[in-house]
Amino acid sequence: MCLDKWVHHNVQYAELSDYFYVWLKRSVGHLFPDLFTDELTNKDDEAVANPARFASLGKKKRDLAEQDYERKMAAAFREMHRVLRDDGVLTVMFTHKRVEAWDTLASALIGAGFTIHASWPVHTESEHSLHQAKKNAAASTILLVCRKRESEVLRSWGSGVGSPQDPTTAKPQNPTTPPPQDPIWWDDIKGRVRRVAREKAQQYAQQGITGVDLYISTFGPTLSVISEQWPVLTSEVDPRSGEPIPLRPEIALDLAREEVIRLRKEGLLAGRAITFDAVTDWYLMAWDAFQAEEFPFDEARKLALALGLEMADLLGPLKLVAKKSQSVVLQRPEQRRKKGMVDPEAALFAHTIDAVHTAMLIYTEDGAGACDVFLQNRGLKRDAAFKAVLQALINAIPRTRIKGKFVRPEADILDRMRLAFYADELTAPPEEEPPLSAPRQGGLFDDAAQEENFDGDDADEEEDA
Repeated sequence: MCLDKWVHHNVQYAELSDYFYVWLKRSVGHLFPDLFTDELTNKDDEAVANPARFASLGKKKRDLAEQDYERKMAAAFREMHRVLRDDGVLTVMFTHKRVEAWDTLASALIGAGFTIHASWPVHTESEHSLHQAKKNAAASTILLVCRKRESEVLRSWGSGVGSPQDPTTAKPQNPTTPPPQDPIWWDDIKGRVRRVAREKAQQYAQQGITGVDLYISTFGPTLSVISEQWPVLTSEVDPRSGEPIPLRPEIALDLAREEVIRLRKEGLLAGRAITFDAVTDWYLMAWDAFQAEEFPFDEARKLALALGLEMADLLGPLKLVAKKSQSVVLQRPEQRRKKGMVDPEAALFAHTIDAVHTAMLIYTEDGAGACDVFLQNRGLKRDAAFKAVLQALINAIPRTRIKGKFVRPEADILDRMRLAFYADELTAPPEEEPPLSAPRQGGLFDDAAQEENFDGDDADEEEDA
């Protein structure tokens, strides 16, 4: 079963299988006639969010595709819970960077009666892809090890379904009904969730997991905490029923993200705790987390919320990002040029990243001498916060070279500034190895080609709107 939720990152397995299905049907179909009764593969029963199946319904096609996916996935987990032995183990393999997909997965798993006992990040994707410099991707697969929740097992024993010694037993000798459970409140376990997320993030970082993978690696342990305590209630009340509203897993995942942000900021600054403004923090964390200039809009929004910012400000007055379909693109210094913001004539800067971008702009257009004068006149050359942001950016922005040149222009200009002004103060991390060969273009399994096709689907939808 495909566990990808959002169409931009889905793999349409049934559609991809049509090619092989046709040839298998022609070659061995007469040997297995029951397996080849359809003209093509069965796509209606596939658990995947595919708006194309609901194209006739216009603007509702995405929402309906999501609902169809969630319904099928929840039903699948319920069936797995039904057939699994009480002492059995369910292992789920999941690769996705969007919190919404994790929220859906967790809701379905926990709602079906499973507890997440362990999670393991496994590096499964290629690190070196030429289009990685533009679009982010998760490189690790998370394996979630799940068991039936203890209360669910006790309930099954009490109803005569089985026993812990022999799940095939028709009825235990001493049926047990689980005692009523006191409600678990989110406020009571929030501190534990923070602690687990931070400890696991530190552990995974030491193992070499970075970028968006570090964030999603903490999701498993975080979900483990709430799945053990389920149901977890919040202080919000449903106005219709008057009952407390159950916790959505994404709330716990947002908390995990906050802890990773704290940890990663310290990592970019070699363990130093230096306070920047929230806008500068967002820009640093975006490069550190996504390792690309383009990444999903909703992930940008969630990162902004974790830092107390609004996407409207980042898109509008601050011009840190530009909207592109369902994604955002980080803007370069020249794209942010604006009086009083990225402005060579400005005397003061509201945000440290504005000062850094202005220095980068001057260095690019007028050279090292003009940039040195600017830094001296503005008191920035010896400013601790300014130098700390430079160091953090040097560490965060990918330093891949191809044919001797940095892929990212930001990495190139920052390295030039480091050598010109701060050679004895700022350090450069090891440069990343370039890809051994360029990926095939336009092939059936080419990631970049698939993403471009999905972007085209977005364009069609915007025209419909």
